[in-house]
Amino acid sequence: MSAAQLLRHSRKLRSLQNAGCERSSLVRYFSSGTGSFVKENGVAKRTGGTRFSKHSQPAKELETFSLGVSRSYTWTRASNSLIPSSVGGLNGSFSCGQVASARPFSSGADLPPHQEIGMPSLSPTMTEGNIAKWLKKEGDKVSPGEVLCEVETDKATVEMECMEEGYLAKIIHGDGAKEIKVGEIIAVTVEEEADLEKFKDYKPSSSAEPAAPAESKAQPEPSQPKVEEKAPTKTPEPKAPKNEEVSQSGDRIFASPLARKLAEDNNVPLSSVKGTGPDGRILKADIEDYLAKGGQREAFAAPGLSYVDIPNAQIRKVTANRLLLSKQTIPHYYLTVDARVDKLVTLRRELNPLQDASGGKKISINDLVIKAAALALRKVPQCNSSWMNDFIRQYHNVNINVAVQTEHGLFVPVVRDADKKGLGTIAEEVKQLAQKARDNSLKPADYEGGTFTVSNLGGPFGIKQFCAIINPPQSAILAIGSAEKRVIPGSADGQYEFGSFMSATLSCDHRVIDGAIGAEFLKAFKGYIENPTSMLL
Repeated sequence: MSAAQLLRHSRKLRSLQNAGCERSSLVRYFSSGTGSFVKENGVAKRTGGTRFSKHSQPAKELETFSLGVSRSYTWTRASNSLIPSSVGGLNGSFSCGQVASARPFSSGADLPPHQEIGMPSLSPTMTEGNIAKWLKKEGDKVSPGEVLCEVETDKATVEMECMEEGYLAKIIHGDGAKEIKVGEIIAVTVEEEADLEKFKDYKPSSSAEPAAPAESKAQPEPSQPKVEEKAPTKTPEPKAPKNEEVSQSGDRIFASPLARKLAEDNNVPLSSVKGTGPDGRILKADIEDYLAKGGQREAFAAPGLSYVDIPNAQIRKVTANRLLLSKQTIPHYYLTVDARVDKLVTLRRELNPLQDASGGKKISINDLVIKAAALALRKVPQCNSSWMNDFIRQYHNVNINVAVQTEHGLFVPVVRDADKKGLGTIAEEVKQLAQKARDNSLKPADYEGGTFTVSNLGGPFGIKQFCAIINPPQSAILAIGSAEKRVIPGSADGQYEFGSFMSATLSCDHRVIDGAIGAEFLKAFKGYIENPTSMLL
């Protein structure tokens, strides 16, 4: 492949004239028939059909040449290799930082150059995702920045954009595809429209299950079962029923290790599964078939009960795993304080007409709580920290996650630098983020990077007081209950007055926040709630 072809196949190289980020490395795959290069007028050209040697030799510098940018490049290849191993000297990048761009072009003669698109990792905790829907169909032309499909991650539904110009040749996983591992091929693009037909029946080589080889290796383990098989029956059995009987010979059920693990994870009794392996051995596929046919539901169904099984969405699975991890690994303790909110309600009543006049969003009690919590964290920064095993990380930014319940699950979008923002700005952001959460359209930037969480079940649901579970890796979460009127002693003896009080419970990670520190935070928070004008200073 010539340098001109290299430029045609990677349009991004043309735009590197003004690149100025970190040093990068570009790795490309070529056939063994690539010729040598010479430098002519600043552009590399192929001079012949010389092939890379198939014999072992040390790494060899082939040629230094320019690709139209103000840098030179050196092609090298490792020994025993038929392809160049790297291009050095590229003082530019497609994004700041270390970049390695791998384009897996076909090396076979039957398929033209193409790019396999893998399931991206769209959040730090994402290990698999679902395809919500494809916005492009096979044969469509795609350009950089266009949305290919919507991916349901562990936290939200995110649009996946195209990175290069070309044509969508093959969709491997269609609409509604579930539990696709990060990196697994989901589609293929080509750069020439004429190549589309050649990918009609394309199947990626990586689509085979990684568990299959282990399964096949685990099957030839026959010696022990055969010894036990001969002991109880001296007369030879007919071959037809052999599968069923041998698998449970002597009250022992033979199954591959993978099948046993899968059955144990899903609480499936092996005695209810018919094996299809050698001598009736139960394989992983047998367990999967049993589960697909509703075997799990049969195992748990009590006689006479009517029920429906609701599949868990990705957000539900991740929420369950993270909360379980939190309760199992974080030593929680709880502190509760009651704060009088009469002045807070009065301030809100005075500010909202001003917001209406300026066209802004109305300020809610929760917006005032977020501001008070952010300012309290600035006073007591120990509560704005994370446990990192060998050290405690204390954050300078006060980013408040706000719990939002939707029909899709629980989301915690983040208000960044809440201590530095005005009440009107906080009110605007919270309402926008809450709407995005209800529409299931949050982006990773909308919920990542929080340092503290506020959960309010008082205003919307009337819950008086509750204890929230810490959202790792944070070290605290503030649970807000509803306000209620109480009779309290007045200023003079024998006099009484009414006051509205709100309950606030702080859940703390005792590894990070000692009891006195947690109490100091609640004291500061209560001060801002009971004297809300101090938040405006």
